[in-house]
Amino acid sequence: QVQLVESGGGSVPPGGSLRLSCKASGYTFSSYCMGWFRQAPGKEREGVAAIDSDGSTSYADSVKGRFTISKDNAKNTLYLQMNSLKPEDTAMYYCAADPTPRMTAIQALGIMTLGGMNYWGTGILVTISS
Repeated sequence: QVQLVESGGGSVPPGGSLRLSCKASGYTFSSYCMGWFRQAPGKEREGVAAIDSDGSTSYADSVKGRFTISKDNAKNTLYLQMNSLKPEDTAMYYCAADPTPRMTAIQALGIMTLGGMNYWGTGILVTISS
């Protein structure tokens, strides 16, 4: 049974940093394409960052240069380092995973926006406010 558990959310002022973690279990972590998507109240879901099984990454334009996705296969954990946070980054953040062979990070970014990844966690709240 696939499980994805997010942690590390919270409230920080604009310009601050947070690191989200996603502990995965129930599947071969290294073989899945994974990513983060977010959804703010009244706004559409947005794929934020993705990393494929080869370690290639892709980012939404809105976070490029500020967010970094990474993973530790030995710890079955996905990370999202978020720097220079802005009020518009306020949202629920979800970890997602998909076993589709040869899925690329670019593809995963779009699929997450459409809500098509096979698995996702329950989400964690990130609030950027002074």
